[in-house]
Amino acid sequence: MPKEYKSIIEVTGPIMIVEGVEAVKYGELVEIELLSGEIRRGRVLEIDRDKAMVQLFERSDGINLKTARVRFLGRPLELGVSIDMIGRIFNGLGRPVDGGPKIIPAKRLDINGIPMNPVARDYPDEFIQTGISCIDGLNTLVRGQKLPVFSASGLPHNEVAAQIARQATVPGFSEKFAVVFAAMGITFEEAQFFLDDFTKTGAIDRAVLFINLANEPAIERIATPRMALTCAEYLAFEHDMHVLVILTDMTNYAEALREISAARKEVPGRRGYPGYLYTDLSTIYERAGRIKGKKGSITQIPILTMPEDDITHPIPDMTGYITEGQIILSRDLYKKGIEPPINAIPSLSRLKDKGIGKGKTREDHADTMNQIYSAYTSGIQAKELATILGENALSDTDRSFAEFAEAFERIYVNQGFTKNRTITETLDLGWELLRLIPRAELKRIRHEFLEKYLARDKKDKKESGRWPG
Repeated sequence: MPKEYKSIIEVTGPIMIVEGVEAVKYGELVEIELLSGEIRRGRVLEIDRDKAMVQLFERSDGINLKTARVRFLGRPLELGVSIDMIGRIFNGLGRPVDGGPKIIPAKRLDINGIPMNPVARDYPDEFIQTGISCIDGLNTLVRGQKLPVFSASGLPHNEVAAQIARQATVPGFSEKFAVVFAAMGITFEEAQFFLDDFTKTGAIDRAVLFINLANEPAIERIATPRMALTCAEYLAFEHDMHVLVILTDMTNYAEALREISAARKEVPGRRGYPGYLYTDLSTIYERAGRIKGKKGSITQIPILTMPEDDITHPIPDMTGYITEGQIILSRDLYKKGIEPPINAIPSLSRLKDKGIGKGKTREDHADTMNQIYSAYTSGIQAKELATILGENALSDTDRSFAEFAEAFERIYVNQGFTKNRTITETLDLGWELLRLIPRAELKRIRHEFLEKYLARDKKDKKESGRWPG
């Protein structure tokens, strides 16, 4: 039986101090029993001689310093995992909230996970299709990668998250695929949007949802992504599944971390965030990957809103250092009515070259990707030049690039939140758009691909109805 203590000396926000403790360990799970019989939970955050600082998972009101009983359970916070979790909805602490039966766990796992040995890591090199052209065609996601989405307040990152969760698949493979979705600090309306979307589209049949609402304790937000990743690791490495983990919103997670840090009276770092923010984020992001000898994989798409649209803010800044690229949503494109408003130019997937090409997507993928980037950049520059000097100052080639940039945003990027394009459809659409540019300007595509995929007569394409414009 765990030893009980009635020696609480302080409760400040989500932090409780207990004195006179013995043999207590960092990270140990704690139960607090109130006089009414109600049980609340927490975990040991710090130990100083005979004093233990406890981080409360639930609210702190109602805890009487004289009558509350504290029990240290001798084990860390764990999640009971089972294959039956697929199709279920849990709160941020892993308790079912969908009205279904309790999960009978196959095993209980420490939510902090086990660090993945760098030598045992397998290099990500297999394509994951999201159905979104701007990601699949230009910033390809591969199995085992961590590719964040940088958004901002008011932009449709929830719609993008739901679209990826709904459409993501591994084409050409028969392996089992699952989505683990964790939402932190979202409103009830946002939670209902995800639940309705997952249920209506049937995506919930292959998904596990962990949802922490904005009115729930901030400390629960610290545990939510770790609960989700523990579930993902079980599905990937015990059941050989390919798991896509979507975490939204990591900004809310970092704000909860800052709140806990302030309650602990720690010296703040950049903009008030704790100095260990980088290390803490890395303990989440680095749980993505593949292990040699294991069939399963974990791919991460963390989503965060940049405060004041500032990409140099500590949260996106440190996330960018830890992860392998970023997908950036643009407020300017959103104002134009483009959905999803993905800005292709600053977006980047550092592993895209490893997941494309013959046998993975298609032989022409790398060449067309580079040409589209180049053409879109030239088109934007041509449009800026026309704004300053007038359209009459543009050459015919400049006009063709400007036309390409307009068509690229209107057709390629603006596919909507319900359109699911295969990688073949995305690549074919890229060729259709490249026909707007004189063949002599397609300098980044090899001659054999021009001969194979580029139509010689644009007029015939328009008359046949294949031209998307």
